[in-house]
Amino acid sequence: MRVSFRVSLFVCFTLGTTLLSAQSWQSVTAPLPKKVSPSAPILLSDGSVLVHNSCQPDWYKLTPDASGSYVNGTWSTISLLPSGYAPLYFGSAVLPDGRLVIEGGEYNASGGNNCKAVWTTKGAIYDPVANAWTSVVPPAGWTSIGDAWGGVLANGTYLQTNCCSKDQALLDPTTLTWTTTGAGKFDVPDEEPMVMIPGGNLLAVDGYVFQYDAAGTNSEIYDASAGTWSSAGSTIAQLWDSFPDASHASYEVGPAALRPDGTVFATGANGGGAAHTSIYNTKNGKWTPGPDFPANLGIADGPACTLPNGNVFMMASPGVFQTGAQFLQWDGAQFTYDTASNTFSGDSSYYGNMVMLPTGQVLFTDFATVAIYTPAGGPKGGWLPRVTSAPANMTRNATYSIAGMQFNGVSQGCYYGDDYASATNFPIVRFTNRRTGRVSYARTHGFSYMGVQYSGTVSTEVDVPANLETGATSMEVVANGVASPAVTVTIQ
Repeated sequence: MRVSFRVSLFVCFTLGTTLLSAQSWQSVTAPLPKKVSPSAPILLSDGSVLVHNSCQPDWYKLTPDASGSYVNGTWSTISLLPSGYAPLYFGSAVLPDGRLVIEGGEYNASGGNNCKAVWTTKGAIYDPVANAWTSVVPPAGWTSIGDAWGGVLANGTYLQTNCCSKDQALLDPTTLTWTTTGAGKFDVPDEEPMVMIPGGNLLAVDGYVFQYDAAGTNSEIYDASAGTWSSAGSTIAQLWDSFPDASHASYEVGPAALRPDGTVFATGANGGGAAHTSIYNTKNGKWTPGPDFPANLGIADGPACTLPNGNVFMMASPGVFQTGAQFLQWDGAQFTYDTASNTFSGDSSYYGNMVMLPTGQVLFTDFATVAIYTPAGGPKGGWLPRVTSAPANMTRNATYSIAGMQFNGVSQGCYYGDDYASATNFPIVRFTNRRTGRVSYARTHGFSYMGVQYSGTVSTEVDVPANLETGATSMEVVANGVASPAVTVTIQ
């Protein structure tokens, strides 16, 4: 359980490793419409970003400006969540039809009450076209969802886990009904990071909640076709926090992020000393220990992103829930401190949430700030989406089908320790008018497949904006901040 707060504290660490300094941070220029506690940033399929006001029913939308800048974007409000639902720490995902689903919450504010720890079963789906939320009834018999992971599988089905039992269920987005899944789970999914791996299955690092084992190192694979779990072997290095005993351990685990080379970099939290990491090779199904975090850092809940350059960018802090945040990168060989100047040293890692923008930047919230991180370097050519089928002419306010390769990218983009999910492994379509340079995003939906590092063809529907400028236009498909080579279309 986490309590959200900010303390002003600066802690300086030194380590004899490479320092990364080409990166930069910028605050979003426009202020939010009112004083809020921003969290849970989510990229919608039209290129806009939703930011939640923590433990409140209101959300705010950031729309990039005419040059495609999110730093200089504008804020607007969207409709309020259904009455009685104002969560904090919940599962979330963009569905193949372009709607957003959020489920559960470790905290909830209901009927004007203060935010309370309730492990709520409430949920809702947001339709961005209608600008309306619809309540989702929980799976039959569930008494909790809480801060449990939820995400979209490769076939487009939303999977929701339960914080406090081994229950898991699949959501039918049309009927909003649930089907039981997940037989064979070793332990409850609470605190566990889950990451989609090539082939469409999920990898989870076990957190041993409710079945304490001081030396537990088990991991699991969810077989999406069979709907069952089996062991993925020992992580060798223990990643969850078991210190000092069953009564006082936090059970927290850091995020696990898939890299373009097919390895998963799994991070740990250890209140008793240096936090560990471990690396899972999806090609041979084996774990090897990674490097320990430097200077007593770790990630007891917190964010990480697979950047367009393939590095894992992460937010760490000392011990468990302590302040003194540091940003690091893992390039497959070593940790490096990211020395881009920022104002977040008073944070703990769990304050942070990240989402990958179509620009290749990372939008970051910490309950007080909305900022944008610009990384250095770019992707290799083989990681780029590629459009293989698209109309040469498009009419405004019409819908078209396009297809291509790598439309879901080489990872899910950004991750969190357990609950907050901000996956962007779906195609975003960006138009740039050749004459004026004006940048516009189109709403996409009807994703045919959502598996990462997929070698087959994927299609999506594209709604051409009614106000899009006419004439020769460059069209790019973006997945996780990585853009395809542009194709030329004529907008009529």
